[in-house]
Amino acid sequence: MFKRRDSRSILRLVTEVFWPRGGWVRAAQYVKHRMRRLPGTPEQIARGVFAGAFTVFTPFFGLHFVVAGILALLMRGSILAALLATFLGNPLTYVPIAWISLQTGHWMLGTSMRSGLDESIFSKFGAAAGDLWHNFIAIFTPETAHWDELHRFYDDVFFPWMVGAILPGLVCGVICYYLSVPVIHAYQKRRSARLRKKMEKLRAQAGAAPAKR
Repeated sequence: MFKRRDSRSILRLVTEVFWPRGGWVRAAQYVKHRMRRLPGTPEQIARGVFAGAFTVFTPFFGLHFVVAGILALLMRGSILAALLATFLGNPLTYVPIAWISLQTGHWMLGTSMRSGLDESIFSKFGAAAGDLWHNFIAIFTPETAHWDELHRFYDDVFFPWMVGAILPGLVCGVICYYLSVPVIHAYQKRRSARLRKKMEKLRAQAGAAPAKR
């Protein structure tokens, strides 16, 4: 009953992760449309946008929804707005976001990346994942757990990234907040005016009906 009529292949699913149907412009317009129609005051929605925008700079991949939701809850912002704002982090923006966060983190910590961006992120992600998988297998076999690559990943990538996410995340979040408040306020004002005119028109039609009788 709930299956799609046109089943998508694995290749198509992967392709749509990097390029949604209709393109990123249409996807961005959909998110903007949904953001404007969210319930709550402009400030509440904007605080949710702040939480989501800040979260995309953190290295907690797979948990961005959770982190953004918790931040929005703590800030008394819109959780739905926070989830929608994580759209800022997508396959087209993750590389520059990672580079900015890493560079900022190493600068704040007084360290430097030991190698190029590719080796620092992609290779070390793979090596850390290999250690995790090996250590999982080691639970059920006589193999010895290895932690070298995980330690290296934490020292060179994860911890600097987590620290470095603070400054650019705050800057991006503040910009998104102050851009969102007037836009959402203006949209809600226009929407209220349209609804008020519609209600007045319906009242006028309802009052005219008995007069004709």
